Amino acid sequence: MITNFFIPELNNHDVQELWFQQDGATCHTARATIDLLKDTLGDRLISHFGPVSWPPRSCDLTPLDYFLWSYVKSLVYADKPQTLDHLEDNILLVIADMRPQMLEKVIENWTSRLDYIRASRGSPMPEIIFKM
Repeated sequence: MITNFFIPELNNHDVQELWFQQDGATCHTARATIDLLKDTLGDRLISHFGPVSWPPRSCDLTPLDYFLWSYVKSLVYADKPQTLDHLEDNILLVIADMRPQMLEKVIENWTSRLDYIRASRGSPMPEIIFKM
């Protein structure tokens, strides 16, 4: 799957400017997967067993966890897709409709979270709530 879809998509981008970060799912950290990504991305792979170690995991500090997945999921499943094609169409539409201003707010929130963690020397962040 990855070689049929993902790697050809990279041909449309300057991979010298691209960093790729993935989570620790077993399929993502399989030797074959890591080797393929290292061959394609060199040292710009952030992953368990990759050239750049996956950072300590915190859902409070990962925009994909504290924002993107729930946002996309809420819109993708709003009309209860019944086929894989419908699901794929919904995913593509939701991602395409994301506006730079919204993503800028996500990054502003992320940097605020990082500043808080630095100032509190790594303590929990119960009062930090993501706001759009």
